[in-house]
Amino acid sequence: MARPINLAVLISGSGRTLQNLIDKIEEGSLEARIELVISSRPDALGLQRAKDHGIPTAVVDRKDFKGINDFSKAITQQLDNYETDLVVLAGFNCLYRIPERYIGKVMNIHPALIPAFCGKGYYGDKVHQAVLDYGVKLTGCTVHFADNSYDHGPIILQRPVPVLNGDTPESLAQRVFKEECIAYPEAIRLFQQGRLKLEGRRVRILP
Repeated sequence: MARPINLAVLISGSGRTLQNLIDKIEEGSLEARIELVISSRPDALGLQRAKDHGIPTAVVDRKDFKGINDFSKAITQQLDNYETDLVVLAGFNCLYRIPERYIGKVMNIHPALIPAFCGKGYYGDKVHQAVLDYGVKLTGCTVHFADNSYDHGPIILQRPVPVLNGDTPESLAQRVFKEECIAYPEAIRLFQQGRLKLEGRRVRILP
């Protein structure tokens, strides 16, 4: 069995995705340790979730930095204080400019089927409202390797969710989040097991 993977989790809000990972670790279905939680906002509720489980936290407030480069450097400085195998973006609403040594070691999850309904400004219920406004019949979630553009890196896993008559952004979000709770831990497991092979824009899952 592969050794537990060391995670750093980046958040901006409530920390629901963080809590899902904590729950999976505690129940034994995800062999991982969360070494650090970094928030881009000092008032993010997810910080308290981390503290409740004894996980170290840091705040790198986006408002304290004029440019994305200095903001990203401050995040990297925090990451470098820990033995980080994988950086997990979990409702992190800021762009993190990834240094060379972390390329291929940063994952994100998006509540739609990339490349649809993604990019700058598409987050939270804004995504689900856009899905409903467009009238598509199928949405879902996407786990991908992050690069230095919003929702752009190579796709690891996708899980579909049908759009139902009468759906609201809230009801759709609930069903998509259930699939996120499956997809993200699975992608992390595959990374931990060395089963993800990057081939340009494609991610091959090895047996």
